[in-house]
Amino acid sequence: MTTVVSGSGGGPPVQESYRLRRDAELRPGEDGSLTLRQTRFRLTLGQPGMGRRALLLRLAADWVSDVEVSRLISGLEGESRVLPAQLLLRRLLAHSWLERRVQADDRPLLDLVPTGLGRGSLPESRPHTPGVRYRLSRFATLQPERGMLVAASSLSTLTVGCVDPALGAVLAAAVPGVGADAVARTLGVAAATAGRVLDELATARILVTDAEFEAEQDDAPLAYWSPEELRLHQRSRAGGHALPVGGTYRMRERFAPQPLRRPYDRGRAVELPLPDLATIAKGDPAFSQVVADRRSVRDHDDASPLPVERLAEFLYRSQHTTVVGEVGGQEVGHRPYPGGGGIHELEIYPLVARCAGLDPGLYHYDAVGHRLEPVAGWEPAADRLLAYARAAGAMPRPPQTVLVVTARVQRLMWKYEGMSYAMILKDAGVLTQQMYLVATAMGLAPCALGAGDSQAFAELSGLDPLVEPSVADFLLGSRRVDVPAATGDRP
Repeated sequence: MTTVVSGSGGGPPVQESYRLRRDAELRPGEDGSLTLRQTRFRLTLGQPGMGRRALLLRLAADWVSDVEVSRLISGLEGESRVLPAQLLLRRLLAHSWLERRVQADDRPLLDLVPTGLGRGSLPESRPHTPGVRYRLSRFATLQPERGMLVAASSLSTLTVGCVDPALGAVLAAAVPGVGADAVARTLGVAAATAGRVLDELATARILVTDAEFEAEQDDAPLAYWSPEELRLHQRSRAGGHALPVGGTYRMRERFAPQPLRRPYDRGRAVELPLPDLATIAKGDPAFSQVVADRRSVRDHDDASPLPVERLAEFLYRSQHTTVVGEVGGQEVGHRPYPGGGGIHELEIYPLVARCAGLDPGLYHYDAVGHRLEPVAGWEPAADRLLAYARAAGAMPRPPQTVLVVTARVQRLMWKYEGMSYAMILKDAGVLTQQMYLVATAMGLAPCALGAGDSQAFAELSGLDPLVEPSVADFLLGSRRVDVPAATGDRP
């Protein structure tokens, strides 16, 4: 483990310091042991000696350099115990329990922060090639964190904290490409120091060569991935990192949980008739037949539009909600389809263009009370939303009803961390299938959309997209008698 590199041209040497990663803690045991804990990971050190115990306590409190390690251990246990302490340091580094800081003399340049844990979690070292230009990776992200600019890549388990603000200028210059000489000029450091900075940025996959950048854009498999989709995938799945994922209840101490039933009071609600499920069950086709017949139908019978009673039955069978109780201090419920943790964050907003017994406009379906609550009349934004839905569904005429599915994200994010939005999309997919099966059983014309006009919906509904964004869209109408049940799904 090289920790000191001599500079050239009179520059200071490159040094390293270490500290326990900030998302971990050190806990003493009654038997004299020390345990490192981080979310779902543990590392127990059985009864370490005085010097190594002192070293671990220092690493948990602040940065410690190699020189300080030697002084600390030799002062407590003598020179003979310095090597075992350095071996412990290497072990902790190899298993990603430590952060590293690279500095030129007393000037901190960058922090290397691992996101994984365990042997093999660190990326393979990628020393820079002298004379080669490096560019900012297509998969690199920059964001403020802990008072500094932090660079990360979905292709790496190592993030880079730009302790020296001038490193941000290096990353900006790397968009067209930089070499070691440009890094040296921008940072005002010696060539050897600039080379070390390039080594670390290349290892973390923040900077890549021109050839690697072209491969990210043009070659499979990376060319298929957008940076946003790959980042969402990596963050919402455990195994590739040690970040919190799952029901951590991270907002429990900061905010009260939202109720299961969405409060909505913008006018007199339309009470919907309750369907007789026992009678319906006798007339429904067999489940296996419903599954086999499920298709997207893109043509509605405008001569005989969907009546409100049929819309009410569809909504009840798709989304009706009952309160079950509380889990973890949060109200949970039951719906005809499964939802993560029983939280059921999804809401349905029917945009009614043609429905016998209902005025045109946007409504909210109260799935607990089984009623429609008026949200907005027919405004220009409704025309835009309907036009987009018609185009996205490749329909010959405008759909009779657009069911906009939203997510009360704060309700789900109150409990879940790292995977909340991915879970919302999964829940939306399950609801979409539920609506398809119900519509097929009822002989209606269903069609899911790949995307909808979220801006038009936000404008029409008055909902804050950061509080309750639209996440799915579903077209529903009456089926023409001359349209067969199977008209085929479109890709």
